[in-house]
Amino acid sequence: MSQPFDASRSLTVLDQDSTLIVVIEVSQSSWLVSALVPGVERQPLKKLEPDEDALLKLLHRWRGEAARAGRQINRVVVAYEAGRDGFWLARWLRERDIEAYVIHPSSVAVSREHRRAKTDRLDTEMLMRAFLGWLRGEKRHCTMSAIPTVEIEDSRRPSREREKLVCDSTRIVNQMKSTLTRFGIRNFKPTLRKAEEKLDNLQAAEGTPLPENTRAELRRDMTPLRVLREQIREIELERLRKLEAISSAKEGPHAMILLIARVIGLGVETADMLVNEVLARNLRDRKAVARYAGLTGSLRSLALTFRLGFGLPRLLLPKCLAVLNGELLAVPLLLGKDALLHVAKLLHLFALRGVGLHRS
Repeated sequence: MSQPFDASRSLTVLDQDSTLIVVIEVSQSSWLVSALVPGVERQPLKKLEPDEDALLKLLHRWRGEAARAGRQINRVVVAYEAGRDGFWLARWLRERDIEAYVIHPSSVAVSREHRRAKTDRLDTEMLMRAFLGWLRGEKRHCTMSAIPTVEIEDSRRPSREREKLVCDSTRIVNQMKSTLTRFGIRNFKPTLRKAEEKLDNLQAAEGTPLPENTRAELRRDMTPLRVLREQIREIELERLRKLEAISSAKEGPHAMILLIARVIGLGVETADMLVNEVLARNLRDRKAVARYAGLTGSLRSLALTFRLGFGLPRLLLPKCLAVLNGELLAVPLLLGKDALLHVAKLLHLFALRGVGLHRS
């Protein structure tokens, strides 16, 4: 029977005499692999090219060294820090019957000295100490990240891509407004459909036309802005098409999106973000939800630290009431990323309790 997953500690008993423990310091140009091989006194350290097949051969070689030393390897565990490589290596190793874990980088305690030594070798030693403590079932050594499937990662791409495109679009609009403000023009809106046509008629505060180079710069800015808006619209239409295609679903993420989108003050985009980024995660209890939403444990990113009696910031005081399937919900009328995470906790604690939703 498989043990349940606990990110803070391992629930499987560690038999170090029959377990090959490996940590990897992953970088763009190379992988530094360190291991504890049963029966071998030295702690091998090998630098590899970023090649999963070479890593697998190295693990088999170390397993053979343990066998020659009279130790039978029954378990191989590998860990590395989460980073730009994502989770593909962990999934690849698990398909080959190797336990693979991804360490949350911020959970590993490091020295805060200004001029401390930092090399890949020292990083592997630090990861090995933290990983050993986690394998022994001791808390506060490190925390593992949940490894999502390819399908789950892919379902989050549209919302994240749209967020990036919106940021790029806002940056261009602000840049254009700053350029026009230098000439005393404050009522021009670059997001209008006919904004590009109105550029020729713009006049500075002195009543003179815009300089030629400035007008050319604004036209060049309008081109990527138009492309970004088309891409955002394409993502939104594709999301609506998929939701309409399976609107009869009673369970799963799409049913959750359609249900949450009916709440006053929340749209399809917000509902999609909440479901794929928050509610679809296997959070074990309400404390885990609060930690993920930034309500407990890591409040440094929040501007307001005042709390109500039940732990929510005073930012949530303005709220509206909505009735959904007979349930009375308290939903804050707020905008912004931090506020939406607060909405996620409220929806998880109030809306999703008793409305018959289950993750597929």
